[in-house]
Amino acid sequence: MTQQITTLSNGLRVVTDPMPHLETAAVGVWVDTGARHESKDVNGISHVLEHMAFKGTKTRSALEIAETIEAVGGHLNAYTSRDQTAYFARVLEKDLALGVDILADILQNSTFDEQELTREKEVIVQEIGQTNDTPDDIIFDHLQETAFPEQALGRSILGPAENVRSFSRELISNYMTERYKASKMVLSASGAVSHDELVALAEEKFSNLSNGTEREFEPGKFVGGDYREQRELEQVHFTMSVPGVSYEDEDFYASQILSGLLGGGMSSRLFQEVRERRGLCYSIFSFASSFSDCGLFTVYAGTGEGQISELSTVVADELLKVSKTVTEAELERAKAQHKAGLLMGMESPASRCEAHARQMLIYGRVISPTEIAGLIDEISIERLQRLAERLFVGAKPAVASLGPIKNLETYERFAARFS
Repeated sequence: MTQQITTLSNGLRVVTDPMPHLETAAVGVWVDTGARHESKDVNGISHVLEHMAFKGTKTRSALEIAETIEAVGGHLNAYTSRDQTAYFARVLEKDLALGVDILADILQNSTFDEQELTREKEVIVQEIGQTNDTPDDIIFDHLQETAFPEQALGRSILGPAENVRSFSRELISNYMTERYKASKMVLSASGAVSHDELVALAEEKFSNLSNGTEREFEPGKFVGGDYREQRELEQVHFTMSVPGVSYEDEDFYASQILSGLLGGGMSSRLFQEVRERRGLCYSIFSFASSFSDCGLFTVYAGTGEGQISELSTVVADELLKVSKTVTEAELERAKAQHKAGLLMGMESPASRCEAHARQMLIYGRVISPTEIAGLIDEISIERLQRLAERLFVGAKPAVASLGPIKNLETYERFAARFS
């Protein structure tokens, strides 16, 4: 392993993974806070904060931030998830210090100018509207809320428009001060980087960050149920989830393999049975998502009004079959897909940078591809079938559907298929 880790006196962890053959570097800061750490009245504030961090600091205007990084051919970006917020840059080797300086500036010296805030809140309201108008996007928010109703984990990342419009400069600033603590953040870099250089930069640039204590958050409790919305669309967007596994669960990697086997590619069971053999849809896939305390196993399909009834039946049948039958060939194929994807991702400095930061926040250490591959190789047919039985047999699913849904079977009938 080439990764090195240093923890600064204020608790900030610095992770590097040099790739000597490259002339560019990916560097970013990952913060252990996201939408699930918000109360209902401030739902959406993590995402607003992410936007506002680029809108001016004590030393740079919003335009100067953009011009400074683009003048050297670099770029800045960020994202908010339910459990983390990330800010990252891609620069040439010689401009690593500049990238770190800008990241440190926006995370410690943002001014949240009132005029910028007013404009950006309206931009985010437009983003919410665009999401609502995108069926294969908004359907997953409806599914998440159905799985975890009246819970932080069930609320959307963007939040409601009325919340966004209500956020004041003071509220956002205080939220950043409270949540962005050094011990809950990781500075990660990969590519043309030197560990000692990055540590020295971190000590210089992030010295204003204070340490923090562990924060409690509302545990996710899967409830399940049904959300359906009749809308004039060409397709029914159908999603379903059952309780999955957490990051800490011994079956975390097995759930990834199970997802690949069921809906991870053109050779997967769902693709072959639902699309290739029956012609019931164009798009169908599954994925396993995890959090620190829980998870979801999800299937999505986009299908026609006349096909949705048969499709939902076939999906339930295919999920249940896995608890009884898994072949050696399809297990090995799913393993190979996952390991290949892992190794392909390691060829990208941005992917390495993100993977290591997330691992540090979740596990407190970096996990090598070799270790992950070893854990995947240990997964047997029997273990995968036990996991499938645990997830699917007797499950009370969460279902969300949007579009021309009049032919979709009742929730009670669909859920009964798993009993």
